[in-house]
Amino acid sequence: MDLTALIKNKDVTNELVITASKSGGPGGQNVNKVNSKVTLRFNVTNSPTLTEHDKEVILQRLASRISTDGELIITAQHMRTQLQNKEAAIAKFNQLMEKAYAPRKARKATKPTKSSVKKRLDSKKKHSEKKKMRQGL
Repeated sequence: MDLTALIKNKDVTNELVITASKSGGPGGQNVNKVNSKVTLRFNVTNSPTLTEHDKEVILQRLASRISTDGELIITAQHMRTQLQNKEAAIAKFNQLMEKAYAPRKARKATKPTKSSVKKRLDSKKKHSEKKKMRQGL
């Protein structure tokens, strides 16, 4: 059970703000009485551990998950206990950071094959002939 949050071999565990609250959805009485939902917050813009380059990469690649205040917010509420949800939130955080730093594959431009070009042209020719046959002369 490792609760360490890493970004490119930098430990940011002390910068994470983890709060617990009552989760919604199905679960009956257990949901109503137990604070098992975990919200993990990480302020990317004000992090003293990250370099400016790291901040730019995270803000650019995870833009849809970061709030206007520059906070990355992750919630976990699928498990029954708070500890399991905390572990799930930290695992999700680590997974997102790996995704943000994963190198992007460059797209290689390719040409269509000769057979696909021939097939397309034949199809166009056939369609053109069909249209010509419909014209009343």
